[in-house]
Amino acid sequence: MLKRLWRGWTAPANADAYEELLRSTIFPGIVERRIAGFLGIELLRRPLGTEVEFVTIMTFTDHDAIVRFAGPAHATAVVPPAAQALLSRYDLEAAHYDLRIA
Repeated sequence: MLKRLWRGWTAPANADAYEELLRSTIFPGIVERRIAGFLGIELLRRPLGTEVEFVTIMTFTDHDAIVRFAGPAHATAVVPPAAQALLSRYDLEAAHYDLRIA
């Protein structure tokens, strides 16, 4: 099993709007794709003074499933334009980890 971690940061004034975009549009859109090997997605959020950090953790069965989600350049971040408009900065690449203990 693999975990795909990605981080984005936004201004506190945009944080609720960004989270709502994830909840109402982006995450459901990912689920609706019915990607073979995609097991789920989690969202973490923490305030950092002048910014709010978001972390997404996606779970996949294997490397091929990540490629089905992100394409051949599988490490490249998948950030829709609506999300980019609310973020002040974000990781250009996601990090992939083998799940060792659950």
